[in-house]
Amino acid sequence: MQQELFTINNLWMMVATILVFIMHLGFAALEAGLTRSKNTINILFKNTIIPGLGILTYGLIGFNLMYPGEIFQGAFIGLSGFGINLPANWDNAAYNAGYTFYTDFVFQAMFAATAATIVSGAVAERIKLSSFMFFSLMYVGICYPIVGMWKWGGGFLDTLETPFYDFAGSTIVHSVGGWGALVGAILLGPRIGKYTPHGIRPIPGHNIPMAVIGVFLLWFGWFGFNGGSVLSANPGEVSKVFVTTAMAGAAGSIGALCAAYSFTRTFDITMVLNGILAGLVGITAGADVMGPLDAVIIGSIAGALAVGGVIFFDRLKIDDPVGAISVHLICGIWGTLAVGIFGSLAGWPQIVSQLTGIAVTGLFCSTFSFILFFGMKKARGIRVHAREEIEGLDVNEHSMQAYPDFASKE
Repeated sequence: MQQELFTINNLWMMVATILVFIMHLGFAALEAGLTRSKNTINILFKNTIIPGLGILTYGLIGFNLMYPGEIFQGAFIGLSGFGINLPANWDNAAYNAGYTFYTDFVFQAMFAATAATIVSGAVAERIKLSSFMFFSLMYVGICYPIVGMWKWGGGFLDTLETPFYDFAGSTIVHSVGGWGALVGAILLGPRIGKYTPHGIRPIPGHNIPMAVIGVFLLWFGWFGFNGGSVLSANPGEVSKVFVTTAMAGAAGSIGALCAAYSFTRTFDITMVLNGILAGLVGITAGADVMGPLDAVIIGSIAGALAVGGVIFFDRLKIDDPVGAISVHLICGIWGTLAVGIFGSLAGWPQIVSQLTGIAVTGLFCSTFSFILFFGMKKARGIRVHAREEIEGLDVNEHSMQAYPDFASKE
């Protein structure tokens, strides 16, 4: 019976891994759909190469930075070695009561590349591909696992008097990506023609159906993202997380719909799409400690915050083509703070711990991102030339077009 339970737990973890992996296709479709056709191949290329870079880098160093072992309990950083090595004196099947060592690695590796994928959308349509790839390599390999270690690897946030809590990564995954996205968007500057003396010029995406498909793939994958974070197939816990995840995503769509309509008096599908993602990001930190009503409140507020964030950053002339900063950073912060306000962990001590985690993560990730982006900017530049941006990154970075049959033949 014990062996059967282990097999079931391990199987669910592998299924959850597959669901999280599918999210990369969701990000690719969403970002490509919300940007212009002349940059489609560039967007798809970045979202294709990120899992490749991420899985290999996480295997080489990231996994051992994130889970360095008990000797580094309560530390800021630790490293147990290089490569995917089964701990000494451990049998693969005895690694954990719920799953094997290799299942643990591949599930965590799927999370790792997500941080860089978030950055991809915010810097779309004007960043040099080589600069973005180098940033992704360093961010996934070093920055993300260090922050992850602070909580999930037994680091100092996990050993606070009231431990910081982040169930599946509102801060550790989404805000980490959001801080990198914010710094990158600021240092790159806005796309040509986005902000004029006469105001903000909308630059619509070229394929809304593709964006819709992307969001539903992400929502689908989120059941593995949050459900897999239970780290077992416990029926009560997994089903509860499925409910809070579904409710928050649904409430996010309604919150965004209401907020967008109050500002624009239109039914904006792109705002609703980001509202769904905002609700999902918002519930991720506390999906296992919230009730359905808590999830609805958290998700609806997150949806409204995403809309307000898009408007706020536009007024600051921080150009984010897909709204990634609003969805992942603002709603990641909100979801993390919500753990101390709603659900079974609510209370002032938990709020203080949540704020501590938010602050140190923001300081570290923004500093790390600034050093990387600013260093590359000074050394070789991070933005394509104006002519290349106007013509499109597809022909200039990749020498091909996503839709050649529809392009001008002149």
